[in-house]
Amino acid sequence: MSRPVPPSPAALPPGPLPVVLAGARGHGRTHLVNIHRLEQAGLVRLVGICELTPLSAEELAGFGAPEQSDDFAGLLKRTGARVAVVCTPIHTHTELALVAADHGVHTLLEKPTTPSYGEFERLLAGLAERGTACQVGFQSLGSDAVDAIGRLVADGAIGSVRGIGAAGAWVRDDAYYHRVPWAGRRSLNGRDVVDGVLTNPLAHAVATALRLDGSERAEDIAGIELEQFRANDIEADDTSCLRVRTARGTRITVAVTLCAERAGEPYVVVHGSRGRITFWYKQDRVLVERAEDGAHDDGAADGSGYGASGTDPAGTSPSGTDPAGTVHGRTDLLENLVAHLRDGTELLVPAPRTGAFMRIVEAIRTGPPPTPLPAGAWHTVPGEKAPRRVVHGIDALVAASADTLSTFSELGAGWAAPPTEVHPR
Repeated sequence: MSRPVPPSPAALPPGPLPVVLAGARGHGRTHLVNIHRLEQAGLVRLVGICELTPLSAEELAGFGAPEQSDDFAGLLKRTGARVAVVCTPIHTHTELALVAADHGVHTLLEKPTTPSYGEFERLLAGLAERGTACQVGFQSLGSDAVDAIGRLVADGAIGSVRGIGAAGAWVRDDAYYHRVPWAGRRSLNGRDVVDGVLTNPLAHAVATALRLDGSERAEDIAGIELEQFRANDIEADDTSCLRVRTARGTRITVAVTLCAERAGEPYVVVHGSRGRITFWYKQDRVLVERAEDGAHDDGAADGSGYGASGTDPAGTSPSGTDPAGTVHGRTDLLENLVAHLRDGTELLVPAPRTGAFMRIVEAIRTGPPPTPLPAGAWHTVPGEKAPRRVVHGIDALVAASADTLSTFSELGAGWAAPPTEVHPR
């Protein structure tokens, strides 16, 4: 028996596009603020909010009275939404994006795209069948700096690329892992979640490094090595190092933690034979450092020979002031999705271009669980809302990994075991 043909996405109405936001609290609040900005610009209008508990009048100040419901499908149907912003628990992403597609509604889907590669394939197949667009919320990939760095590399500004390192040192207290039932979980009630530091809080470091290498499709990943640890009493990782070998031969290392001594700006470094480019992706800031004239090039990606700025890995000079660099503009991903629907502007982060990232998510999902760090490797300090755990010396270790493309164990961390090699499917 032939399958019924799904309905085509409905024609776009004139004027601001009607938007439904699924998940308006927590991180969803940033989407609410952004939707308000785009309302003021005449691009969208908020027609519905999907939440288990309705937002108060105070939370909705400036929005009028959008319909509220915990029934996502019904809300889409009643409001005539053409776009849905999905900022819900990771394990609900696939289902909600496909429900939206069933109603001819296009989506801005928070990262990670899905909690498993199988779910990712199901999502792509469903989107293709229904003909709707899906943009994934890696906001760093909306930075103009990404293309600017690509041009610099293509023009030979730092010579041949030797590798790419990324570092992220953030702090999260115990309350962070108790804010929702799925926080810090690998699974919940038999469903994959995979809420670890590499896949969620600092996933932008992974995705940005992959984009800078031009390795975003699933087939672009040739090898994956993982060192995953946890200082907190959770299932997922909070301190980890990832090394990827891409199909084009690039070595990418990402070292991240939520147990930093002090919070720092995450960054990605493109190492070349004659210099390096550092990208602080939350700030859209780029610094190009070229090797000093006559400096010996020993082929190591260790920062030696770079004398232009005198910066440390956190992006500050010895005096504590910001180094010279260029700050670029950024295109908002919801705004880009609207432009795509209106005039065919290319999506910045279409779901298929997150395939390489999803290979890494799958490696983490199917690989060994993170190793608990011994009590002597961390200590507790007061946090913003609750105590937080700090891994001794982790800030310098994370920076050294990005600088040398080495893993924690290769850098001599006493608690780190050699990486596990995961064969991507």
